[in-house]
Amino acid sequence: MKIDFTYYNPTKIHFGKTALEHLSPELANYGETVLLVYGKGSIKKNGLYERIIKILNESGKKVVELAGIKSNPTYEQMLEGARLVRENSVDLILAVGGGSVIDCAKGISVSAYCKGDPWERYWINFEEVDNKIVPVGAVLTMAGTGSEMNGGSVITNEEKKLKNGRVYPANVYPKFSILNPEYTYTVPKYQMSSGIFDTMSHLMEQYFSGDDDNTTDYLIEGVLRSLIHSACIALENPEDYEARSNIMWCAAIGLNTITGLSKEQDWEVHMIEHQVGAYTDCAHGAGLAAISVPYYKYICGCGTNKFVRFAKNVWNIPVDSMTKEEAAAAGIEKLHQFIVKLGLPTSIRELGATEDMLPLIANSTIQGGGYKQMTSEDILKVLKASY
Repeated sequence: MKIDFTYYNPTKIHFGKTALEHLSPELANYGETVLLVYGKGSIKKNGLYERIIKILNESGKKVVELAGIKSNPTYEQMLEGARLVRENSVDLILAVGGGSVIDCAKGISVSAYCKGDPWERYWINFEEVDNKIVPVGAVLTMAGTGSEMNGGSVITNEEKKLKNGRVYPANVYPKFSILNPEYTYTVPKYQMSSGIFDTMSHLMEQYFSGDDDNTTDYLIEGVLRSLIHSACIALENPEDYEARSNIMWCAAIGLNTITGLSKEQDWEVHMIEHQVGAYTDCAHGAGLAAISVPYYKYICGCGTNKFVRFAKNVWNIPVDSMTKEEAAAAGIEKLHQFIVKLGLPTSIRELGATEDMLPLIANSTIQGGGYKQMTSEDILKVLKASY
């Protein structure tokens, strides 16, 4: 563990079939007005909306609603939420949905009382938040992003063709999150698979990044094995509670910062996908799936030993009879096969990308990397291999 760290996570998790019973006691900690933020209506179809409204009414709350949050929440939607917060003196933002809804809620919480342009200040210049922050609570309906237990907020500025993420400090984390795996049963298979791969990508972004022999790497390998095992079960039976609960908890662990401790981290796959998403509005996990294999093939020569370990410890490949290069390639091939099994795309063309977009995406992608510091030319090569 070569990199010093301070670890603190203030989010209270209520997990399991009775988790919603904790909503009423949590609401008692906040004032009268709640902004209810949700997506395109699935929570009304499955009855969750009615149950939450009933709890809010019984708790004596005034409810203001912001519906229709997109899978890639937009800056325009976020600003609308900020307006509602100010005009109604909102005391709590309650996000009901997947990571996109929670990301939007956190964006609203820091932007409502921002002096100046929140996009420029907080998502471009990464300034410290010096204004009032409205607390956020969450009821999770789709596992994948880990947003229920972290300070991340990814917002798409459609006008500028930018999809930017920002990790805020602990005072922006959800104060509480309610995680009932049963709420994920009605998520379509494609979205379930997308969420599974999003979780997987979070873990790999932290794993393939240097500092290669520490406790955190063993944690990541264990969570990856659990995720892969449970994903295979859920693909066959989406209502297997044990599998869906394991997936949900893997997603939370995968990005609640504990699996990044003492790691340099990479995140270039995410940076590339963000810009692919800005141009195509694709599902985040699907975009990550299309980019990951070409990216890891491109950088594996700079971190061969770790890719060998990935093949051995995550995929149980008998690497002793192979060269390092063969073992590394075998692990990446197993990753490719898993993506196919999930039913996710293996090219960004399938997501709506066109050849003329590739240079634009490459030039607008934030450059970073773990084993290899990427340039726009490197990113363009990965995009062409992904196409």
